[in-house]
Amino acid sequence: MTTPHVRAVIDLGALARNVSVLKSRVGSPALMAVVKAGGYGHGLVESGRAAIAGGAQWLATALLQEALSLRASGIQAPILAWLYTADDQFAECIDKNIDLAVNSVASLSSIADAAESMNRTARIHIKVDTGLGRNGIMLADLPELLRELNIRAVAGHVTVIGIMSHFAYADQPSNNTIAMQIDNFMKAVDLTEAAGFELEVKHLSNSAATLGLPHTYFNLVRPGVAIYGISPGGEVGDAHDYELTPVMSLRSSIALLKDVPAGTGLSYAHQYYTDVDTQVALIPAGYADGVPRAATNKGPVLVGGEIRTIAGRVCMDQFVLDVGGLDVALGDEVVLFGDPARGEPSVELWAEAADTISYEIITRIGPRVAREFINAPW
Repeated sequence: MTTPHVRAVIDLGALARNVSVLKSRVGSPALMAVVKAGGYGHGLVESGRAAIAGGAQWLATALLQEALSLRASGIQAPILAWLYTADDQFAECIDKNIDLAVNSVASLSSIADAAESMNRTARIHIKVDTGLGRNGIMLADLPELLRELNIRAVAGHVTVIGIMSHFAYADQPSNNTIAMQIDNFMKAVDLTEAAGFELEVKHLSNSAATLGLPHTYFNLVRPGVAIYGISPGGEVGDAHDYELTPVMSLRSSIALLKDVPAGTGLSYAHQYYTDVDTQVALIPAGYADGVPRAATNKGPVLVGGEIRTIAGRVCMDQFVLDVGGLDVALGDEVVLFGDPARGEPSVELWAEAADTISYEIITRIGPRVAREFINAPW
């Protein structure tokens, strides 16, 4: 069997343990595991199943199609999806008992009309913009939405299950917007309950809040990147501080070894020159696989027992390492990122090297990268 040029090894047992660790941390609130963007690049269905095995009571996606894929795989747990266009797959989601977020009167009309056409009742979470300035209804517009929700609820087209929002600065617990958003969220809860709706779930806590802001838990938390063993960054600290284990490691192998003299320019535009006579290794992984081009001369790679930095420009399909002084051979495995406990570079180090966030590093892993799932907890 041919070994893939690049492979992402996904430890589903680690994902399940991370969920269990987070559940122990939050106590009684339920946990909704966010598996959007193909499980943050780890595999949509596999991540969902592992999260449930770890004790997650809910799953969440952004796109409706992602939620439908989870249902099609046989997952029966409650699922919430919150991002859609005006003509999206509302009827299909309603038919599969997938909860939908409502962010405006217009979105309510689209969802409720779909439910009415099917003689079904849509399960709704009200998505409120408490200060992020992105998705969600503004607090000033909430009363109008509640009036329309009442009309649609009486008609049997919708039932309100919960209310949700999202922090702008949860990774900075000292930021003064946090208190403001909590206050706005509580105002939205009070308005909704005063309108006669009984809320089964109230959820505001993302990964950063789940790790650092226990007063934001309400009765459900909604971690995303943390279940994959990665810190959301900012003031939150490192993942290992919370006993979280990285789930993904990205691996390739040496495709070519050659000796080059001092002064040799490596890769496009010769962004790197060898200082001495040395040996270089060609690694068949590039930006088409998700290796950031911005990591040119900065990306850390474990090779021959040491971490070496990419030498020269990252190309579409390959990059070069200066491996002078290392005991390496053709075909040896290299690790771009994985678990620092094993001496591997972390996703966070790659994010720093590429001047981005760890979320982007894991979700940009390309479709031609083979996913290898290990330690499935089922």
